Amino acid sequence: MAATDQTTTPNKAVVAEFLEVFSSGDVPGILDRLAEDATWWVSGKTEGFAGTKSKEEMGKVLEGVVTVYKDGALRLTPGDMIAEGDRVVVEVEGYAELNNGRVYNPQSVWIVEVHDGRIASIKEYLDTQHAHEVFFA
Repeated sequence: MAATDQTTTPNKAVVAEFLEVFSSGDVPGILDRLAEDATWWVSGKTEGFAGTKSKEEMGKVLEGVVTVYKDGALRLTPGDMIAEGDRVVVEVEGYAELNNGRVYNPQSVWIVEVHDGRIASIKEYLDTQHAHEVFFA
């Protein structure tokens, strides 16, 4: 195993597990996988949705948003993953039916930084127009 594989393979596993827990809607479980000083940045300019949030702020967002999903969660399916050092880039497809009948099916790319087996930061690049149409229009 190459030296980089020793770091990147476990980091990919951390990200895959995080996406699995996220898909369950288990907010405490999601937050438990984040470092205490973790940040989560979402692309775009939609107020209340985009920008950088702390772990605590993201917890509040997640607690609110899981209530709008018919099954209580946004299911995330990882696609290709590329890892280098402490960063993992993953293509993600999401799917959720909302209580109002709309369907949220985001296609996104996440850059996830992993430190000591926990997620230190997430940068989420997504179709902000689709998110706006589903949640705010």
